[in-house]
Amino acid sequence: MKLKDVYILVLLIVSSLVFSQQSAEVVKNIVPNGSFENYRKKTGSIKQAIPWQQIASVDYYQEPISNDTSSQKGARTGNCYAGLRFQKKYKEFLQVKLAEPLHRGTTYEFEMYIRLAFWSNASLKSFGALFSKIGYKSKNDVVKSALIDSVSKKGSFINGYCWFKISGKYLADGGEKYVTIGNFSPNVKKDMVRMNVFKFGFKEAYYFVDDISMVKAKEVVEKVKVEIVGSFNVDAQDSVLEVKKDVKVGEKIALKNIFFENGRYYLLPESYSELNKLAQYLLRNPQMEVQINGHSDNVGSKNKNQKISEQRAREVFEYLIKKGVQNKMYFKGYGSLLPIASNDNDIDRAKNRRVEFEIIKN
Repeated sequence: MKLKDVYILVLLIVSSLVFSQQSAEVVKNIVPNGSFENYRKKTGSIKQAIPWQQIASVDYYQEPISNDTSSQKGARTGNCYAGLRFQKKYKEFLQVKLAEPLHRGTTYEFEMYIRLAFWSNASLKSFGALFSKIGYKSKNDVVKSALIDSVSKKGSFINGYCWFKISGKYLADGGEKYVTIGNFSPNVKKDMVRMNVFKFGFKEAYYFVDDISMVKAKEVVEKVKVEIVGSFNVDAQDSVLEVKKDVKVGEKIALKNIFFENGRYYLLPESYSELNKLAQYLLRNPQMEVQINGHSDNVGSKNKNQKISEQRAREVFEYLIKKGVQNKMYFKGYGSLLPIASNDNDIDRAKNRRVEFEIIKN
């Protein structure tokens, strides 16, 4: 075989391997906590569904509204969802920092689901998402090219009080870090449609929001048939956290190399490598529910140990969400109740100061 033919063959083999690797990659939703399922505590404030932010006052629901008789009451999936209120001189927005900045020239596929609330006496003609580098501050920040704005073809968005999808493709300018959800009409009053034309006075349109996602558009890769001469081995080292394949509900996996400031709960940068591996593991196992457990040694008061162990567990929990993990997760602090070594010396006390993740549902 000629040298030129060998070069072409190797090139084709490498291309085939790259394609196989791409097809095995996890499709990552870069909207953190896109279904609002993970939260610090039960409350009506969207700020507890970290890392979501509100512009004005956004409602947060963790179960169906008791008097909602709609056929699709409650969340679209899971248990949690958000609610946005619109009046003639008032509107609310949901906003979140993306798990990673958008890449210039890359096309992204965006989608979310909305549902008109049963008490609304008006509906909106348009609803959309804005992508920006610093977040939405005022209507002057709305750039048409940075907007996925759906306009109703039937006058306004009602759809029988059922969930429906709003979606679109967005070509990134590069560096966009935030997505903002809401109505971007310069005059919301003109964008509202009264549902009963015979009733006058106060108008309000209220929409529930759930299941927000944004992923890189699938690239079209042409498969190439390759005739492989001889045999070869590819050592594909998995970079994710080492967890045995037959992991069962109730098992606890200790995280190594997780570091905090002495006596504090802030994560140190040295922890990011291990946590990034855990994030990749959970992204590859989206059906898995886990609980992040924090533990301390017995030095100091029980109350202080309990508090710092919970704060450290919460810090890991929030880091994973901000990295784009969509799995249902919980966090809990155990203080010094469950040691794995004696507390008689510094080495054993260090072993007891640990963070682990526990399989709740596999």
